Amino acid sequence: MCAGSDYLAGCFWVRGFQAVFPSLAVWCQAQSGTRSYGPVFEEQPAHTLFPEGSAEEKVTLMCRARANPPATYRWKMNGTELKMGPDSRYRLVAGDLVISNPVKAKDAGSYQCVATNARGTVVSREASLRFGFLQEFSAEEREPVKIAEGWGVMFTCSPPPHYPGLSYRWLLNEFPNFIPADGRRFVSQTTGNLYIAKTEASDLGNYSCFATSHIDFITKSVFSKFSQLSLAAEGRQSVPLAKAQLGWDLAELGLDLLLHSPVPRIKWRKLDGSQTSKWISSEPLLHIQNVDFEDEGTYECEAENIKGRDTYQGRIIIHAQPDWLDVITDTEADIGSDLRWSCVASGKPRPAVRWLRDGQPLASQNRIEVSGGELRFSKLVLEDSGMYQCVAENKHGTVYASAELTVQALAPDFRLNPVKRLIPAARSGKVIIPCQPRAAPKATVLWTKGTELLINSSRYFSFEKKKSYIVFYATKITLAPSSADINVGENLTLQCHASHDPTMDLTFTWSLDDFPIDLDKSEGHYRRASAKEAVGDLAIVNAQLKHSGRYTCTAQTVVDSTSESATLTVRGPPGPPGGVVVRDIGDTSVQLSWSRGFDNHSPIARYSIEARTLLSNKWKQMRTNPVNIEGNAETAQVVNLIPWMDYEFRVLASNILGVGEPSLPSSKIRTKEAAPTVAPSGLGGGGGAPNELIINWTPTLRDYQNGDGFGYILSFRKKGTQEWLTARVPHAESLHYVYRNESIGPYTPFEVKIKAYNRKGEGPESLTAIVYSAEEEPKVAPFRVTAKAVLSSEMDVSWEPVEQGDMTGVLLGYEIRYWKDGDKEEAADRVRTAGLVTSAHVTGLNPNTKYHVSVRAYNRAGVGPPSPSTNITTIKPPPRRPPGNISWTLTGSTVTIKWDPVVAQADESAVTGYKMLYRQDSHSAPTLYLASKSRIDIPVPEDFTHAFVQIRVTGPGGDGIPAEVHILRNSGTSMMVEDSVTRPMPHAAIITTNSLAMVALIRYLEL
Repeated sequence: MCAGSDYLAGCFWVRGFQAVFPSLAVWCQAQSGTRSYGPVFEEQPAHTLFPEGSAEEKVTLMCRARANPPATYRWKMNGTELKMGPDSRYRLVAGDLVISNPVKAKDAGSYQCVATNARGTVVSREASLRFGFLQEFSAEEREPVKIAEGWGVMFTCSPPPHYPGLSYRWLLNEFPNFIPADGRRFVSQTTGNLYIAKTEASDLGNYSCFATSHIDFITKSVFSKFSQLSLAAEGRQSVPLAKAQLGWDLAELGLDLLLHSPVPRIKWRKLDGSQTSKWISSEPLLHIQNVDFEDEGTYECEAENIKGRDTYQGRIIIHAQPDWLDVITDTEADIGSDLRWSCVASGKPRPAVRWLRDGQPLASQNRIEVSGGELRFSKLVLEDSGMYQCVAENKHGTVYASAELTVQALAPDFRLNPVKRLIPAARSGKVIIPCQPRAAPKATVLWTKGTELLINSSRYFSFEKKKSYIVFYATKITLAPSSADINVGENLTLQCHASHDPTMDLTFTWSLDDFPIDLDKSEGHYRRASAKEAVGDLAIVNAQLKHSGRYTCTAQTVVDSTSESATLTVRGPPGPPGGVVVRDIGDTSVQLSWSRGFDNHSPIARYSIEARTLLSNKWKQMRTNPVNIEGNAETAQVVNLIPWMDYEFRVLASNILGVGEPSLPSSKIRTKEAAPTVAPSGLGGGGGAPNELIINWTPTLRDYQNGDGFGYILSFRKKGTQEWLTARVPHAESLHYVYRNESIGPYTPFEVKIKAYNRKGEGPESLTAIVYSAEEEPKVAPFRVTAKAVLSSEMDVSWEPVEQGDMTGVLLGYEIRYWKDGDKEEAADRVRTAGLVTSAHVTGLNPNTKYHVSVRAYNRAGVGPPSPSTNITTIKPPPRRPPGNISWTLTGSTVTIKWDPVVAQADESAVTGYKMLYRQDSHSAPTLYLASKSRIDIPVPEDFTHAFVQIRVTGPGGDGIPAEVHILRNSGTSMMVEDSVTRPMPHAAIITTNSLAMVALIRYLEL
């Protein structure tokens, strides 16, 4: 058979080549410039929803097909062809169907577009036209609803007749006060019902259901009559046991649960598979995104509150509309040949497949056999040409696939691709001369050389043109690659040298197991080892297991090629074991078996086993029996497992070159249950109300529960007594227990122990802990309370502590209360200390004010009685006027600063001295100077350029307001006086002489 995929064309005789058609005369056929083809849909009608009462006066169903010659269009409604008369409400615009003034009674139904041309007919998918509507709510008044506070309530929406579905919201009292959806309130978008859990006083009011219909370009809303919610008379009501119900609509699951009080906790699980990342579980709803067939199975929801627990199961069955896996394509076939077409569709229920020819049903007949998704033709004839469609349908939908069949009958024709007049060939090489005339049925080809008829025994021949021959030297490989054996990560060079005709260019290509190697896409593993023309060596860098195989070097010119091969073996860590099976499942052990994987040319030395639980996605190496699993083993026991735990296992093989890839995980299993083996931790407690003993502990993790029906058993007794009391606390999540008894005194020590239990038995007991009952407020008060004024706004308070033996709890500290003379103690300010300190410093007081002070002890139960109060009067405030008439002189390395003395007023405390803060510049650390008089000398460095100075008065009432001076050196000596008292606003002055320039910035600042 000649090479090449294109038809060759020409006359019957071409330079000694002859093509013979066995039954037809040879003739030349003219080719058409434009190919004709049957209709192919580019746009098909879609399902349409038209609002009743819409101002829009028409509906348009789209249809457009690509065809040559152009297609004509017809439409069917419910299988019957529509008539397009001049007075009809139906008319065609190109291929689109336009329905004027649509009416539900006449126009609602299923529509199909039919496209036809000379090549055949196709029908579109079916599209429905439906009419949407929303009526008003009933005008009847709605019954009021009464409910006890803290209980759940449901308001029924009862929406009016409508199509299609609605979205729902609820109004409270008036529009547009819509109720937000939160953890306590939920609006079902299936029924419209409103559910409120734990009714509060803020929920009281009038409720109305607000329903909205979204139909294409129109939105309509209606709302119901209001229903009043009020509180029923309070009364003790029992807490209902949590009940779970599961219906077809999973979104409705949580609604009944919301009506229980307390609202139960919800857990979801899939009983016959694992939870996937597509789950969005937000109590009480379970959402599954992008549902697939793997989500099919049995689901269980568990509802639990303090009264009990209940579960309910339901099964999800996933259906899907048809989807093509394999479809027919346009086909050109020879007359008299056989043809098999196949259409395969997925879907659930399984789709049925039927066939159409030119829009009409096709059944088995004579040479045509229709069998489900297969269509077979025997001995095709010209009349079989046409448009074919396979249609797959189930109750969820229908899909169409179209193709054109063209049956051909052509005499041999060489015009499209004539045989080349000159074909170069290498000496001692071989040459292939393509010859494939266009013909239907297939032509028989004969070859001649001159007048000689060539037969299959001919080895080669030279093509002659103008009595000359073109002959080249054959290409030969002179150094062939050699087989090699290396380890993963090593480098290797495969050699390949060749000789060739010097007038030709030589190129080298490499292939691995007959697949060409692209050096540019090898991620750096392959590269040419030499740039010489006759050297094609291949360098393999950082060899991997995938690089093992048969390497073929091909040296080629434009006229011939030659190849040599070698085998490369790359040794590496073992491949993954297969078929991991878990059996003999116990509470702490299982038996694993597996099948041997590839050793990758290095014997397997040992196996290791890893496992993970549902609590952690991290794989951990497990203990096994035997401890070391030999490389020839295919089974082992995994020990030290956690009872009642879900596990997955995988096996890894290793050899001297490393650890290989792990096997696929085993199927999930759960070990058997066993009694608890670990006592709960974190035992403690205390606090609470009078006559209560509160015991706390850390809930036991899932890893240590060992079985279902998990809970806790508490044992406790008053310290010094013999008899133990016990209490059983169900549920693993429990973390405290409250024991109430009128005989329990305040802050009484109890001995407490705890152990866990499940339905397999009880676990070990914890160590004994001491827990105190609830405390009482201190009964005694501190005494000898003294208070001393420190500054005009501060005081120190001290006292004698209460005796520890008088306490009925743990002393946390003391509370100081202070209030102005004339105020009531209830309005007192408070300061608390922590621990056993017996003094406190109080700030924020008013100057020259009389205060009353008392002290109380406090603990976790509250505050004790007050001490006898003591009185104190705070000191008068310091003078409010800063120093004035500030002057300074610079003499050598000393600055002398003077100011007028500040005299305290009658309502101010006496002046005992002055404080001056000196700073070389804005970034240096300040220095504090004290002066008893209104003058001070300050040493300055020789390189002194400027300084900042603040001066303020000080006395028993504290420090006064500062005045600030900024000094600059220039040259000479002089002085400047600024009166900060007569100029209260910030200002600046500059005096320049022949030795000194000074700038004084006077402003009021806090030191």
